Amino acid sequence: MALPITGTTVKQQHLDWAAAGSLLAGLPGGALNLGHEAVDRHVAEGRGERVALTFLGRRYERKTLTYAQLADATSRAAQVLLDLGVQPGDTVAVLLGRTSELYLAALGSWKAGAVFCPLFGAFGPGPLKSRLELARAKVLIATEPLYQRKIAALRGSLPDLQHVLLVGEDGAAPAPHDGCADFNALVAAAQPASIVETNAQSPAFVHFTSGTTGTPKGALHNHGAVLSHLVTGRQVFDLTAADVYWCTADPGWITNTAYALVSPLVNGCMSVVDEAEFDPRRWYGVLKDEKVTVWYTTPTNIRMMMRYGAALARIYRENSLRLAASVGEPLNPEAVAWGDKALGAPFLDTWWQTETGAIAIANLPGHAKPGSMGLPLPGVEAAVVNRNLSKIEVLTEIDAVGELALKADLPSLFTAYVGDANRYQASFCEGWYLTGDLVRRDADGFFWFVGRSDDMIKSAGHTIGPFEIECTLMDHPAVAEIGVVGRPDLLLREVPVAFVSLNPGFEPGEALRLELLYFARQELGSALAPREILFVEAMPKTTTGKILRRALKAKALAEPEEDQPVTLAVAPGRFDDE
Repeated sequence: MALPITGTTVKQQHLDWAAAGSLLAGLPGGALNLGHEAVDRHVAEGRGERVALTFLGRRYERKTLTYAQLADATSRAAQVLLDLGVQPGDTVAVLLGRTSELYLAALGSWKAGAVFCPLFGAFGPGPLKSRLELARAKVLIATEPLYQRKIAALRGSLPDLQHVLLVGEDGAAPAPHDGCADFNALVAAAQPASIVETNAQSPAFVHFTSGTTGTPKGALHNHGAVLSHLVTGRQVFDLTAADVYWCTADPGWITNTAYALVSPLVNGCMSVVDEAEFDPRRWYGVLKDEKVTVWYTTPTNIRMMMRYGAALARIYRENSLRLAASVGEPLNPEAVAWGDKALGAPFLDTWWQTETGAIAIANLPGHAKPGSMGLPLPGVEAAVVNRNLSKIEVLTEIDAVGELALKADLPSLFTAYVGDANRYQASFCEGWYLTGDLVRRDADGFFWFVGRSDDMIKSAGHTIGPFEIECTLMDHPAVAEIGVVGRPDLLLREVPVAFVSLNPGFEPGEALRLELLYFARQELGSALAPREILFVEAMPKTTTGKILRRALKAKALAEPEEDQPVTLAVAPGRFDDE
């Protein structure tokens, strides 16, 4: 069935969301369940023997699951959770790689009526603990190594965490651990469960993203988001059952949930799931050997592949790609052109956020401007605005810079920040969701990213809050004050850099610098830890006592070479209004 889109030009096209709802199968009595829409509906409609997922292990072990097999296995996973006492709305946290267990955990959670909460394996114990606490996770499904290294020591300080299910390495059973059970063994022994009745407003998944305070934001999305995942899969990727689709996103990122888990499945195509981390030769091989037709990755990955040169790319020039797209940060025009030259498919950049839950703005085949965010998709109303307290001023001038706002009527838009109603309410004004991204809109309606309206750092697709890093490093006895800013990086776009003033009795130097870097990496993990520590005699501040981040950012660009502390002078009164 075609999407209910009207309008003669791309800029004028409109999607009727109410009519699009008929594309979903639903359950008896008007119920709606994400797991059923993604998997079981295909079985019910006679497509159960189609391959849904092809898994590639780290040593190229290959496993496939048909839609029928996936429906059965995920229903068994749901029964495992129900047997543990999981109730509708309870949170099931997941710390897994790109493996079949990730899919069983997610789809099983939804079929059980639970809230799926994936976490980044690259995070350290501190960030993981805070997210498990905020989500009030009742069950954790994790790989045995990640549990041992990052969670086991915290178990006693997580009173809400009642059950831990472990997945062994390379298909082996996990070793016995106190208070833990074997996830795969439980699934194999369970009977398939009936799907718990949920509806479009029932909570389905929560993803954490760093906030502008030390507390991460847990954006909650409902089962109704599946409509956006179905629609955008067709609008942006033109997905059909004939496609072989590959999304490289980390399981902790919402891109994995929306566009590796849900969108390809609900659109009935086959997904490639590669467990291994980035390796250019392997990735070229996957594209060619698996006959991938649609590829979704990040600008960081694209730039990493570009660094390996054209010679390697030419070896794999023959492939089946018809569309390649990127997400996570603005994609430079050179990378777009490289995709066309090296792979035969120019990269189409897309824009969305954890909060939007699905792609909202995108470059499309025949309607793209390299370097831009793209055009709002049909069904998405976007504007450039200025916010003045409780009022919104829509800026209509061409190339006027303001905050990107979306009409708050998208099925995938988040419905809460877990445990923080005030922060959630502050994200909306007069029916608009305010994204925090500064943009401009050109004469053709294309949006262009300008920057952030806050202090957030965008690094390799991650949105990093400086306050979470600062709060952790303040626990080190040497640190008196700390300010973290982003420094431009050719590969990762930005990397966090920490400026530190020291307590009496500590001297700046290479030994302390390395100690602080190691401390940060141990506590925060590689994804959040600062890449550099710079010592300052005193932190530059406004007259109201706030750390002056623009002065730190200017110094970060200079990157001092000496180990001696530097002094950051600020003209008195110059920033009194900040």
